Amino acid sequence: MTFDLPPDDAPPPMPEIAVPILDPAPPRLGRALMIQGTSSDVGKSLLVAGLCRAYARRGLKVAPFKAQNMSNNAAVTVDSDLPPGPDGVQPRGEIGRAQALQARAAGLAPSIHMNPVLLKPQAMVGSQVVLRGRPLGNWPARHYHGLKPLLLPAVLDSYRRIAASADLVLVEGAGAGTETHLRRSDIANMLFAEAADLPVVLLTDNDRGGAMAALVGSWLLHTPEERARIAGYVVNKFRGYFSLYEPACRTITGITGWPLLGVARWFEGAALLPAEDALALERPARSAGGALVIAVPQIDRVANFDDLDPLSSEPGVDLRWVRPGQPIPAEADVVLLPGSKTTRQALDALRTQGWDIDIRAHLRRGGRVLGICAGFQMLGRMVRDPDGIEGPPGETPGLGLLEVDTTITREKRLVELDATDRISGARVTGYEMHMGRTTGPGLARPWLVLDGQPEGAVSADGLVMGGYVHGLFGADAYRTHWIGAMGGIGSGLEHGAQIEAALDALADQIETDLDLDALLALAR
Repeated sequence: MTFDLPPDDAPPPMPEIAVPILDPAPPRLGRALMIQGTSSDVGKSLLVAGLCRAYARRGLKVAPFKAQNMSNNAAVTVDSDLPPGPDGVQPRGEIGRAQALQARAAGLAPSIHMNPVLLKPQAMVGSQVVLRGRPLGNWPARHYHGLKPLLLPAVLDSYRRIAASADLVLVEGAGAGTETHLRRSDIANMLFAEAADLPVVLLTDNDRGGAMAALVGSWLLHTPEERARIAGYVVNKFRGYFSLYEPACRTITGITGWPLLGVARWFEGAALLPAEDALALERPARSAGGALVIAVPQIDRVANFDDLDPLSSEPGVDLRWVRPGQPIPAEADVVLLPGSKTTRQALDALRTQGWDIDIRAHLRRGGRVLGICAGFQMLGRMVRDPDGIEGPPGETPGLGLLEVDTTITREKRLVELDATDRISGARVTGYEMHMGRTTGPGLARPWLVLDGQPEGAVSADGLVMGGYVHGLFGADAYRTHWIGAMGGIGSGLEHGAQIEAALDALADQIETDLDLDALLALAR
């Protein structure tokens, strides 16, 4: 029996990997330590963020690095390998949201070199591959493994660039490093650790159970050379009394020979920090439970959903994710359509779930609708993808709530924003990250006017609005204005200060739970 898909997904043409490579190698490289996991979602990203903040507070110049990340939550970087455009403006790149948070924890601006390979899932078995901020096209998983060896030189070069200007590089692995069927083309775990000669600390998740089996099983699957590279292990997300668990650690160390390097307790403040990827949506939703009800349909390939974190932190807002199979609640004041990596598929899913009917009923009751990025595109009349950028070529009717049309194009727009909105009078910060171009008469009624430049559209009755700006709810003054315009009451919450406080609390806990001097001594 085979579970492979039909062999009709021909490999894309191999791209020319034309990115600048440092030659010769930097004369100085900072020390480095790699955190690998026994599986996905064991807490690698959060632990690295906490270590970045903790070591930075000790006066070290710390930098994060992850060779390959898979996430549709991305952040715009301050740099790019691309030359300046005709207007002299330097293009920007993108990296995974987790590495941007780690950079913030370390006090650094996000760089393409912190996460040189970003995979943005667009189908069950395929992703858009982004190399140092440049899209290389969409790659089915079975063919991407043939591309990875071509990416390794650029990945190693990015690592050396980061290490050349840091005292300590904290390297995060991807998923589990014990997937032997992927070892030959692995650029994110042991193959990379060997190429960069990194010591490895293995992280396991005690909260989900099976940590002993995960660690001993990892030892069995690693080669003798890989076992020797692992300096020890850390038990993460621990709750309860360690005295009850200590015999398990003695058993693990007795079998593997790896020492226990620490036990990191469950961190309650994790929900206040941006999530790495859509795995976070499988957990119970976090909401302050206020009077303004915002319903968010969980559409296909949802992207950059950390846009909503500032809203869910507001005490006057009850933000509810609507799961497939659930109706949009009738008591909702606002329906918010978030970003998606596959706009036309998301439209199909909206209709399959009957959410398009719910949205029209919501508007008849006088409710509001907001679309961000792909959500904005879905509110228009038509979404066209003539070149098959996000899937099979074709076009899909939108919801028809705004007089705009969108064509998906190969050129990606990556722009950081910091401007004053002339409509609200509030400062707006955020970024654009999309491959579509939107036109139509609806743009004559913009949602925002940022330093004189119109952005987005609003319906004639003012009930439907949309635009391309991600992250704008992180701007405290604008968020307060928008909540008020929707009929709610803003709290004056300083969201950026909340994130900083959560990072400090995480670092405080890690200082208590782990021996940072011992971990630093392992780095080389």
